[in-house]
Amino acid sequence: MWFESPQLLMWIMLLVMITTGIVVVFLFRLPKKIKNVLENLSIAQSRESSETLNAMADRLLRNQSTLNENLRSFLSNELNQLRSSSGSFQVRLIEEQSVGKEKTLASITEMRNEVQAKLDLIRSEVIARVLEKLSEQSRAEREIVQSSLKEAANQLNKSMETLSKVTDSRLEQISGKVNERLEEGFKKTNATFVSVMERLATIDEAQKKIDGLTTNVIGLQDLLGDKRSRGAFGEVQLENLVRNMLPPSAYDFQFTYSTGSRVDCILRLPDPTGNVSVDSKFPLENYHRMFSKDNAEGDKALAQRAFRVDIRKHVDAISDKYIIDGETSDGAVMFIPAEAVFAEIHAYHNEVVEYAMQKKVWIVSPTTLMAVLNTARAVMKDVATREQIHIIKEELRRLSLDFNRFDDRMRKLADHIRLAHKDVEEVRVSSDKITKRFNRIEKVELSNAPVSSEEQDLGEPIPSIVSPDPLGSKGSE
Repeated sequence: MWFESPQLLMWIMLLVMITTGIVVVFLFRLPKKIKNVLENLSIAQSRESSETLNAMADRLLRNQSTLNENLRSFLSNELNQLRSSSGSFQVRLIEEQSVGKEKTLASITEMRNEVQAKLDLIRSEVIARVLEKLSEQSRAEREIVQSSLKEAANQLNKSMETLSKVTDSRLEQISGKVNERLEEGFKKTNATFVSVMERLATIDEAQKKIDGLTTNVIGLQDLLGDKRSRGAFGEVQLENLVRNMLPPSAYDFQFTYSTGSRVDCILRLPDPTGNVSVDSKFPLENYHRMFSKDNAEGDKALAQRAFRVDIRKHVDAISDKYIIDGETSDGAVMFIPAEAVFAEIHAYHNEVVEYAMQKKVWIVSPTTLMAVLNTARAVMKDVATREQIHIIKEELRRLSLDFNRFDDRMRKLADHIRLAHKDVEEVRVSSDKITKRFNRIEKVELSNAPVSSEEQDLGEPIPSIVSPDPLGSKGSE
């Protein structure tokens, strides 16, 4: 700003000093008439200075505190300099013109006092105006700041309200979604918990079954460890299979032949097969030795040979005891209750299977025995069907007679239906004719119509209808 520039301040001070010196010189040298002119010029200059100071004061309004201090310091410095310069100038004038110029000195002193008074007045007015404008500016600035603060507060309140509304809505949405997800999570958790409880219950039941199965397996091991128990187990399994597959008249258990041999089961099949013996055998000891981890390879080989020997012995016993000429068929069945033993025989002991076939002994397991029993049941059913073939023929003959009678009656019914259809067609034709006749009557079209052959077919002719003459007697004229 201008009061912050020292060069500008120096130029202003120099201008004021020169102006004051010129005024004083002219006051000493000019007559009193010119003195008034100079005073007027001084007043004008003072006014211009006042206007300049007012302009400066207007500029000073931009900065309140700094402008006030700088302005006061500037005015005080200027006045001091004017006082010092006027004092020094006065001393010089007194020294130069001390002799004979007392009147001039008095006038100069008086003018100086007047100038000083005017300057003091100008300074006080400028200071008062500056202070007033500064106060007005400060009030305006305070009002502007207050209004700005109010607007900012209002905007802030509106923004806070909007933000709170948005936040509340977002929180409601989030809480809704959170509640939904929590509900879904609770439902899933409950479903999972229920499923887990069901699984646990199933596991408990399975554990109980496993415990029972373990007990049964242990009991089965104890059972199969005894030869008699193994035989009883095989007989029970054989009995269950046969009872489930065949009628009671087709089998017997623990049947004794004429030779005194007792077989586990005899199947009474139709001729020419005859009676088939089924005996249960369970060679388990050497089979276990074959797969025992405690035995060496040599012991396993010995157990395998012993296993083949056991199978051969059972085949020989069944062939010798249960194949009897004239009493049984030429073959018998050896039932092995264990599928694993049966698979071992057919997979790795083909020579034993061939030997059994030579002896006409068929080795079966529970699965293959079911196939044999199904075949036997089909054979018995076929034989029963053949025994009833004459009855079937007689029934078919009677059915043929009934069908021929039905065919004759159907033909007669078709003839009656055809005649009825013909009568219906004739009735429909007559109905159409009557309908057309009624339509013609409604349209009044029968005034001069001749009687047709169709009307003659219907009986008496329909009298003609003369349409009324809308013109009356005048029309006949």
